[in-house]
Amino acid sequence: MSTRKLLSTTHSHQIPLFVRNSIQSVQNFTTPPFIPKCPSILATNVIKSYFEKGLIVEARTLFDEMPERDVVAWTAMINGYTSCSNHTRAWMVFREMMNEELEPNAYTISSVLKACKGMKRLSYGRLVHGLAVKQGLDGFIYVDNALMDMYATCCVSMHDACMVFHGIQFHAKNEVSWTTLIAGYTHQDNGYGALRVFQQMLSEGVELNPFSFSIAVRACTSIGLHTFGEQMHTAVIKHGFESNLPVMNSILDMYCRCGCFSEANRYFYEMHQRDLITWNTLIAGYERSDPIESLYIFSMMLSEGFNPNCFTFPSIFAACATLAFLNCGQQIHGTIIQRGLDGNLALSNALIDMYSKCGNIADSRQVFRGMSHRDLVSWTSMMIGYGTHGYGQEAIELFEEMVRSGIRPDRVVFMAVLSACSHAGLVDEGLRYFKVMVDGYNISPDQEIYGCVVDLLGRAGRVEEAFELIQSMPFKPDESVWGPFLGACKAHRFRNLGKLAALKILDLKPNMAGTYVMLSNIYAADGKWGEFARLRKLMKRMGSKKETGRSWVEVGNLVYSFVVGNEVDSKIDGVYQVLEILIDHMKETGYVPDLDYLMDDLEDGT
Repeated sequence: MSTRKLLSTTHSHQIPLFVRNSIQSVQNFTTPPFIPKCPSILATNVIKSYFEKGLIVEARTLFDEMPERDVVAWTAMINGYTSCSNHTRAWMVFREMMNEELEPNAYTISSVLKACKGMKRLSYGRLVHGLAVKQGLDGFIYVDNALMDMYATCCVSMHDACMVFHGIQFHAKNEVSWTTLIAGYTHQDNGYGALRVFQQMLSEGVELNPFSFSIAVRACTSIGLHTFGEQMHTAVIKHGFESNLPVMNSILDMYCRCGCFSEANRYFYEMHQRDLITWNTLIAGYERSDPIESLYIFSMMLSEGFNPNCFTFPSIFAACATLAFLNCGQQIHGTIIQRGLDGNLALSNALIDMYSKCGNIADSRQVFRGMSHRDLVSWTSMMIGYGTHGYGQEAIELFEEMVRSGIRPDRVVFMAVLSACSHAGLVDEGLRYFKVMVDGYNISPDQEIYGCVVDLLGRAGRVEEAFELIQSMPFKPDESVWGPFLGACKAHRFRNLGKLAALKILDLKPNMAGTYVMLSNIYAADGKWGEFARLRKLMKRMGSKKETGRSWVEVGNLVYSFVVGNEVDSKIDGVYQVLEILIDHMKETGYVPDLDYLMDDLEDGT
């Protein structure tokens, strides 16, 4: 059949009525003309997209090339910088905008308040608050919520944040307002205040959300009372949030931080869903109380197919440091390098600390020198490492290098330097840095700083000077001051002052068994056997025992633990053979042990 014949052939099929009606309606419908968006709106959307992808330079370049920039474009830049934690640049853009004499809107104010919070610049925040009042924008709920958040972060108290909260009309307050106030109290370590606000939130019938519960659980954690936490756990179940993973992780963290590890374990294994935060929470919790268990949980996590992140490794390094598991720490260090995480600042700081505590100060130094960027923690960790290994001069040189680099030392840095000087016997240098801290940096010494200086003087035998310093303190000394002073009195045989120090410590902490032992030994050395016997009877009556000393040694990838008086270990015969050799060496060198203070009664476990 030809093509022409095909085309000329007619087939009469009637078009259904509903199809004809549809075609007619389309013909009668007039579509509105296409109205393109103005270039400013399109450019602003692209700027937002750049910031979401982390392309900060490209966002700024496009913004600078815009011929017309309205308040929305400026706000996008401020919010973009803030979302990337570049708060200083966000503030600079806001200043540029004000110089252009553009009036900010409510979104601009809330965004720049986040920048003030990030910089922790209360003065800037107050200026923005004043501008918001002047422009009549302080009634917008997201502006008020941002103001509360800024004041809670930047102020030393919650007074200003509460003023803003109480100034919001009752019907305008939303769950964000309440949660922001609870979070503010929690971040200021005022758990009771946070729970009071949460209780008020419940009583006023405000709709609860998972975030408000997570913050309230964290408030229980800051108090350290697991009974409140258990009540909060019950409330979570009652309101139907027991399957919300962030809330579940908060409850797990609460049990760990309150030391309720049986509850934490049970809750962990009852969880139907777990993420990496869940595992990190349990690992970090056990790292503080049972580092071996922490490493075991880490191995469990790996076996279940979870990949550790930058928040997992610091806890593992801390566990290795506590146990002096150098080989294990080195293996995990290799894993970090393989994954390209060796440039992470927090991990590098943890490595410095781990290698130092495992006795490998050379690798600590190598990690420190290999860092492309260092913060105050990096310098402080390295100084502490030098100090504990007796490298006082190196710690001093590192301090001076840090100051030249433009980093301002804080109280912890000076503690590290003073401790390093104390361990190395650099008394005059330590006293000079103490004076520099007070006069040069206007840092008031606290109990721990005074304790460092007392230790510095006491180790050098300048016990009377240490006592004069204690008497001149502007506040009542605590055990962190009397403790090193007691040690100095014991080492240099200042028995009367040692007796005074021991009694002061027992007044502050009457259950410290070690202090009872030391005081009883002072009485024994003075021949006051009646006082000696009285104290030992008192210790027995209290059930007070000095904490048993424990040592670890790593041999052939195995870690052996030793306790004083232990005779059941499989390697104990070899240990005692080595001990006999060491005793013979001590006798050959003419060492005479000091028996005056070795009155510890093993029967008492002291």
